[in-house]
Amino acid sequence: MRQVSRDSVADLLATTAKPCISIYQPTHRHHPENQQDPIRFKNLIRNVKAQLQDSNNKKAIAAVIENLERLSHDDQFWNHRTDGLAVLASPGDFQVFDLQQSVDELAIVADSFHAKPLIRALYATDRFQVLCITLGEAALYEGNRNSIDRVDLVDVPTTIEEALGEELTEPHQTVASYGDGSGGPNSRHGAPAMFHGHGDNKDEMPIDRTRFFRAVDRAIWEHHSRPSGLPLLLATLPQHQSHFRALSCNTALIEAGIEIDPMAVSPDKLRELAWQALEPIYAQQLSQSIDQYHAAKAHGRGSDDLPTILSAALAGRVSDLYVSSEHHIPGKIDPIHGTMVAGELSNPEVDDVLDDLAEIVISMDGLVSVLQSDEMPSKTGVAATYRF
Repeated sequence: MRQVSRDSVADLLATTAKPCISIYQPTHRHHPENQQDPIRFKNLIRNVKAQLQDSNNKKAIAAVIENLERLSHDDQFWNHRTDGLAVLASPGDFQVFDLQQSVDELAIVADSFHAKPLIRALYATDRFQVLCITLGEAALYEGNRNSIDRVDLVDVPTTIEEALGEELTEPHQTVASYGDGSGGPNSRHGAPAMFHGHGDNKDEMPIDRTRFFRAVDRAIWEHHSRPSGLPLLLATLPQHQSHFRALSCNTALIEAGIEIDPMAVSPDKLRELAWQALEPIYAQQLSQSIDQYHAAKAHGRGSDDLPTILSAALAGRVSDLYVSSEHHIPGKIDPIHGTMVAGELSNPEVDDVLDDLAEIVISMDGLVSVLQSDEMPSKTGVAATYRF
């Protein structure tokens, strides 16, 4: 799974190459539902081509369309999808993101990328990551209360041999795979397999373990925890928990851990255990945040009235914005007059006002939290606290 990060969204919003093609579609994890996904994607490509008919930059467009069509015929890609897909392409740039929630089908060609669905995914408050590690293997998962997927690691060693190379002081077992139907975390796409870590035994040299853990910790922080800003749970055997934590420099690593052999459980079991550990922490943080909102509102420093919040956001006064994940208000924001114009989401020139509002708050260094509707502090689908 390709992660959505604050850096990746910021890069997309800063893109200057034109035209910018934004494609979103719901996808499916399992057969036979996923058979329709590439067909729907090809239909969206046709929609893009129709919007590009009058473009003068034929050469650049041809290269972009070629990338889209190549993806549409990639059977391996379409056999291993999550719940939603985002494809953003422009001359010289081609980004694909897996989303862990469904999205509305959309194809837009404009002078900038349509990043609103990515922003909603990015600021969902129940997201987390799980680092699975044994004495010989490492894997990273990203999930929420409902789903979990293996992350495509960037510059992170996944085995002790890869991490230590010639510095490895002990021979290590090769991972064996057995078809037991577990679909364990080492199975990249949920294939039925059981994996036994590289010699989790008493012969292991402590120096190898320390070097491996330190190499993984450093790389996970640099390339995944820091860019994502997500809380990180450690899933490993009890005897490795304290050792890893003692050497870890990852400030995203939380105290709650999962004391198991992470390579011997299914991804869904891993999600279940992770959410069991995180839910009390999540509930406490949410309760504190909502209490702060109500206190601010009582003193005139908060509101759940959309026009009032919009005016404050445009003035840079919103410190915290709460948006319901299920609530949508079709329309456009007029930043000059601080007003909203109603519209229909079926019109490609019309956005969701709440998403536009979130983008304004983010651009003003405010914090955005996308909550489920029953977690919201208001019934309007939006709430905010002010800086002053």
